[in-house]
Amino acid sequence: MFVKDCMSTTPISITPTTPILEALNTMKKNKIRQLPVVENNRLVGLVTERELLTVTPSPATTLSIYEMNYLLAKMVVKEVMVKNPVTVEPSSNIEDAALIMRDKKLGSLLVTENGKLVGIITQTDVFDKLISMFGLRKAGTRLVIETDDRVGALADIVDEVRNLGLNLVGVAIADKSDRKVQIMLRISTADPGPLVKNIKEKGFTVTSIS
Repeated sequence: MFVKDCMSTTPISITPTTPILEALNTMKKNKIRQLPVVENNRLVGLVTERELLTVTPSPATTLSIYEMNYLLAKMVVKEVMVKNPVTVEPSSNIEDAALIMRDKKLGSLLVTENGKLVGIITQTDVFDKLISMFGLRKAGTRLVIETDDRVGALADIVDEVRNLGLNLVGVAIADKSDRKVQIMLRISTADPGPLVKNIKEKGFTVTSIS
Protein backbone atom coordinates (compact mmCIF):
# COMPACT_ATOMS: atom_id res chain seq x y z
CA MET A 1 0.00 0.00 0.00
CA PHE A 2 1.30 3.37 -0.97
CA VAL A 3 0.66 6.99 -0.05
CA LYS A 4 -0.88 7.62 -3.48
CA ASP A 5 -3.63 5.11 -2.69
CA CYS A 6 -5.13 7.11 0.18
CA MET A 7 -3.88 10.70 -0.03
CA SER A 8 -6.10 13.67 -0.85
CA THR A 9 -5.14 14.97 -4.27
CA THR A 10 -6.67 18.43 -3.90
CA PRO A 11 -5.04 20.09 -0.88
CA ILE A 12 -5.94 23.71 -0.25
CA SER A 13 -2.85 25.89 -0.61
CA ILE A 14 -1.81 29.54 -0.41
CA THR A 15 1.04 31.65 -1.78
CA PRO A 16 3.92 33.25 0.16
CA THR A 17 2.31 36.67 -0.24
CA THR A 18 -1.04 35.64 1.24
CA PRO A 19 -1.89 37.94 4.21
CA ILE A 20 -1.90 36.22 7.59
CA LEU A 21 -5.54 37.17 8.24
CA GLU A 22 -6.58 35.64 4.92
CA ALA A 23 -4.69 32.44 5.76
CA LEU A 24 -6.41 32.23 9.15
CA ASN A 25 -9.81 32.78 7.55
CA THR A 26 -9.08 30.05 5.00
CA MET A 27 -8.22 27.63 7.79
CA LYS A 28 -11.36 28.53 9.73
CA LYS A 29 -13.61 28.25 6.69
CA ASN A 30 -12.25 24.83 5.70
CA LYS A 31 -11.77 23.54 9.27
CA ILE A 32 -8.07 22.81 8.80
CA ARG A 33 -5.03 23.75 10.88
CA GLN A 34 -2.29 24.04 8.30
CA LEU A 35 -1.78 25.22 4.76
CA PRO A 36 0.95 24.36 2.26
CA VAL A 37 2.59 27.38 0.66
CA VAL A 38 3.04 27.09 -3.10
CA GLU A 39 4.85 29.36 -5.54
CA ASN A 40 5.07 28.71 -9.28
CA ASN A 41 3.49 25.29 -8.73
CA ARG A 42 6.26 24.27 -6.34
CA LEU A 43 6.01 23.69 -2.59
CA VAL A 44 8.04 26.32 -0.74
CA GLY A 45 6.74 26.09 2.79
CA LEU A 46 4.06 25.26 5.33
CA VAL A 47 2.15 27.47 7.72
CA THR A 48 0.12 26.26 10.69
CA GLU A 49 -2.66 27.82 12.71
CA ARG A 50 -0.49 27.80 15.82
CA GLU A 51 2.29 29.74 14.11
CA LEU A 52 -0.13 32.32 12.76
CA LEU A 53 -1.76 32.83 16.14
CA THR A 54 1.61 33.42 17.81
CA VAL A 55 2.24 36.45 15.60
CA THR A 56 -1.20 38.02 15.97
CA PRO A 57 -1.53 40.65 18.71
CA SER A 58 -2.66 39.55 22.16
CA PRO A 59 -6.06 40.77 23.44
CA ALA A 60 -4.08 42.50 26.19
CA THR A 61 -2.12 44.63 23.73
CA THR A 62 -2.25 48.41 24.03
CA LEU A 63 -2.58 48.73 20.26
CA SER A 64 -5.83 50.07 18.91
CA ILE A 65 -8.03 48.01 16.60
CA TYR A 66 -6.91 50.21 13.73
CA GLU A 67 -3.24 49.64 14.55
CA MET A 68 -3.71 45.89 14.91
CA ASN A 69 -5.54 45.59 11.60
CA TYR A 70 -2.88 47.71 9.92
CA LEU A 71 -0.06 45.52 11.22
CA LEU A 72 -1.83 42.29 10.31
CA ALA A 73 -2.65 43.55 6.85
CA LYS A 74 1.06 44.13 6.29
CA MET A 75 2.13 40.65 7.43
CA VAL A 76 2.22 37.79 4.95
CA VAL A 77 2.74 34.08 5.45
CA LYS A 78 6.27 33.97 4.01
CA GLU A 79 7.41 35.77 7.18
CA VAL A 80 6.30 32.92 9.43
CA MET A 81 6.08 29.82 7.24
CA VAL A 82 8.20 26.75 7.81
CA LYS A 83 10.60 26.33 4.93
CA ASN A 84 11.45 22.85 3.61
CA PRO A 85 8.57 21.07 5.43
CA VAL A 86 8.66 17.30 5.88
CA THR A 87 7.24 15.57 2.81
CA VAL A 88 6.75 12.13 1.30
CA GLU A 89 6.38 10.94 -2.27
CA PRO A 90 3.28 9.26 -3.73
CA SER A 91 5.27 6.03 -4.04
CA SER A 92 6.18 5.99 -0.33
CA ASN A 93 4.80 3.12 1.75
CA ILE A 94 1.90 3.85 4.07
CA GLU A 95 3.90 2.42 6.99
CA ASP A 96 6.81 4.78 6.28
CA ALA A 97 4.44 7.75 6.28
CA ALA A 98 2.92 6.57 9.57
CA LEU A 99 6.37 6.27 11.17
CA ILE A 100 7.35 9.77 10.06
CA MET A 101 4.13 11.25 11.48
CA ARG A 102 4.61 9.34 14.74
CA ASP A 103 8.30 10.17 15.18
CA LYS A 104 7.93 13.84 14.27
CA LYS A 105 4.54 14.22 15.99
CA LEU A 106 2.82 15.43 12.82
CA GLY A 107 -0.89 15.21 12.05
CA SER A 108 -0.32 15.07 8.32
CA LEU A 109 2.31 15.00 5.60
CA LEU A 110 2.51 16.90 2.36
CA VAL A 111 3.02 14.76 -0.71
CA THR A 112 5.35 16.04 -3.42
CA GLU A 113 6.63 14.77 -6.72
CA ASN A 114 9.62 16.51 -8.32
CA GLY A 115 9.08 19.43 -5.95
CA LYS A 116 5.44 19.87 -6.94
CA LEU A 117 2.65 19.55 -4.37
CA VAL A 118 0.42 16.66 -5.45
CA GLY A 119 -1.45 15.76 -2.27
CA ILE A 120 -1.68 15.49 1.48
CA ILE A 121 -2.03 12.46 3.74
CA THR A 122 -3.40 12.73 7.27
CA GLN A 123 -3.50 10.48 10.32
CA THR A 124 -7.16 9.84 9.54
CA ASP A 125 -6.22 8.62 6.06
CA VAL A 126 -3.75 6.17 7.60
CA PHE A 127 -6.30 4.96 10.15
CA ASP A 128 -8.87 4.42 7.40
CA LYS A 129 -6.40 2.32 5.44
CA LEU A 130 -5.57 0.23 8.53
CA ILE A 131 -9.28 -0.31 9.17
CA SER A 132 -9.60 -1.52 5.60
CA MET A 133 -6.56 -3.80 5.99
CA PHE A 134 -7.99 -5.43 9.08
CA GLY A 135 -11.42 -5.83 7.49
CA LEU A 136 -13.04 -4.13 10.47
CA ARG A 137 -16.08 -2.95 8.51
CA LYS A 138 -16.72 -6.38 7.03
CA ALA A 139 -18.96 -9.00 8.62
CA GLY A 140 -17.21 -12.05 10.03
CA THR A 141 -15.41 -13.53 13.01
CA ARG A 142 -12.21 -12.25 14.61
CA LEU A 143 -9.72 -14.82 15.90
CA VAL A 144 -6.57 -14.12 17.88
CA ILE A 145 -4.02 -16.92 17.77
CA GLU A 146 -0.83 -17.12 19.82
CA THR A 147 2.16 -19.04 18.54
CA ASP A 148 5.93 -19.27 18.66
CA ASP A 149 7.73 -16.79 16.43
CA ARG A 150 8.78 -19.28 13.79
CA VAL A 151 9.00 -19.47 10.02
CA GLY A 152 5.84 -20.82 8.41
CA ALA A 153 3.46 -20.29 11.34
CA LEU A 154 1.18 -17.91 9.42
CA ALA A 155 1.28 -20.12 6.33
CA ASP A 156 0.15 -23.13 8.39
CA ILE A 157 -2.81 -21.17 9.76
CA VAL A 158 -3.81 -19.77 6.37
CA ASP A 159 -3.69 -23.31 4.94
CA GLU A 160 -6.40 -24.33 7.41
CA VAL A 161 -8.52 -21.34 6.36
CA ARG A 162 -8.17 -22.33 2.72
CA ASN A 163 -8.85 -26.02 3.36
CA LEU A 164 -12.24 -25.10 4.83
CA GLY A 165 -13.08 -22.83 1.89
CA LEU A 166 -13.24 -19.71 4.05
CA ASN A 167 -12.42 -16.18 2.97
CA LEU A 168 -9.70 -14.32 4.86
CA VAL A 169 -10.64 -10.64 4.91
CA GLY A 170 -8.05 -9.27 7.34
CA VAL A 171 -4.80 -10.23 9.03
CA ALA A 172 -2.39 -8.58 11.45
CA ILE A 173 0.61 -9.79 13.45
CA ALA A 174 1.89 -8.38 16.75
CA ASP A 175 5.14 -9.36 18.47
CA LYS A 176 5.23 -10.33 22.13
CA SER A 177 8.25 -10.02 24.43
CA ASP A 178 8.69 -13.78 25.05
CA ARG A 179 9.42 -14.81 21.45
CA LYS A 180 5.72 -15.29 20.88
CA VAL A 181 3.51 -13.61 18.31
CA GLN A 182 -0.20 -12.93 18.17
CA ILE A 183 -1.90 -13.38 14.81
CA MET A 184 -5.26 -11.70 14.28
CA LEU A 185 -7.47 -13.13 11.56
CA ARG A 186 -10.84 -11.85 10.39
CA ILE A 187 -12.73 -14.64 8.65
CA SER A 188 -15.95 -14.27 6.67
CA THR A 189 -17.89 -16.84 8.63
CA ALA A 190 -20.34 -16.85 11.52
CA ASP A 191 -19.30 -20.38 12.54
CA PRO A 192 -15.56 -20.47 13.31
CA GLY A 193 -15.85 -23.76 15.21
CA PRO A 194 -14.33 -26.08 12.57
CA LEU A 195 -11.46 -23.69 11.91
CA VAL A 196 -10.71 -23.25 15.62
CA LYS A 197 -10.71 -27.03 16.07
CA ASN A 198 -8.27 -27.57 13.21
CA ILE A 199 -5.99 -24.76 14.34
CA LYS A 200 -5.80 -26.14 17.87
CA GLU A 201 -5.02 -29.60 16.50
CA LYS A 202 -2.04 -28.04 14.75
CA GLY A 203 -0.70 -26.91 18.12
CA PHE A 204 -1.78 -23.29 18.03
CA THR A 205 -3.45 -21.49 20.92
CA VAL A 206 -6.64 -19.53 20.17
CA THR A 207 -6.83 -16.75 22.77
CA SER A 208 -9.88 -14.85 21.53
CA ILE A 209 -12.97 -15.37 19.36
CA SER A 210 -15.30 -12.46 18.67
